[in-house]
Amino acid sequence: MCRIKLLVLALFSVYILSAEARNGSFPAILAFGDSILDTGNNNYLLTLMKGNYWPYGRSLTMRLPTGRFGNGRVFSDIVAEGLGIKKELPASRKLFIAPSDLKTGVCFASGGAGVDPVTSKMLRVLSPGDQVSDFKKYIVKLKAVAGISKAKDIIANAVFLISEGNNDIGITFFGTPTAVLRGMNRRRYTTKLVGWNKAFMKQLYDQGARRFAVMGVIPLGCLPMARIFMGGFVIWCNLPANLVAQDYNRKLQQGMKSWPGDGFQGAKFVYVDMYNSLMDVIKNHRRYGFTNEKNGCCCMPTAIIPCPNPDRYVFYDFAHPSEKAYKTIGKKLVDDIKRGLA
Repeated sequence: MCRIKLLVLALFSVYILSAEARNGSFPAILAFGDSILDTGNNNYLLTLMKGNYWPYGRSLTMRLPTGRFGNGRVFSDIVAEGLGIKKELPASRKLFIAPSDLKTGVCFASGGAGVDPVTSKMLRVLSPGDQVSDFKKYIVKLKAVAGISKAKDIIANAVFLISEGNNDIGITFFGTPTAVLRGMNRRRYTTKLVGWNKAFMKQLYDQGARRFAVMGVIPLGCLPMARIFMGGFVIWCNLPANLVAQDYNRKLQQGMKSWPGDGFQGAKFVYVDMYNSLMDVIKNHRRYGFTNEKNGCCCMPTAIIPCPNPDRYVFYDFAHPSEKAYKTIGKKLVDDIKRGLA
């Protein structure tokens, strides 16, 4: 009798998890990629790419830096909250993670990371391979606290939030000659990036991932860094950088349509349009309550002293949106994720 009850309970748990996904809610979120999502993994690395010092984190509880590249929460946190999972997503390399957090998801992303092998190695951050390795370790921990069967169901129904390409294009392609030295022009490089991204997600798929929310790159030419150092100097967005970003995003969207039938059987993909969402905020910043869309609030030549109110800035530093900017674009994008992966 006890065995029958346990079997019924196990089957009921599987049904509940599957039903949640069908209804647009998800048991967990697992984030991979770069600084748009990183919630503190770089704190544990020997790298210059860190956000664990003031004035980063000034809007968080107790105003302490956590390793997030912004004044407060980053996009992975916003999505986690929007999906009704939790308000903040812990870093996977955090020394202690509560069992409840293991069951509802963690962040594997690393500021400065990219799918081009050169990018992560050059910046001494977690490569896609490193993040997959951390994910495998997470699975072991999840099975220990949730049981093997439930752990598999959590992973199968979790949202896998992926952000790749920003550093590959913004730093490796435009900031170094490595792409050209490898015989790649703009078009070849963006095509290669999509292929690398697909291969990365295939590794996650092989570990049980089935629901992918794949982010396009942001308008890289409109970053404060791009305006100053890539030819725009504050007033105008940098057109070449935006064209490469658009080319990559277009190819990523096209590729994703065919992936379910090309090695990703049973998987779902939804494109998360970071480019147009953030560009809308930049162009119409006053409508959304911002007063500055060109400069960062801190940490750059035009803002050596941090601004008093980061909520008025679209960007917090030279390359990262403010928490308010993430919140502004988050609602629609979370709705897109819910519809696309339900």
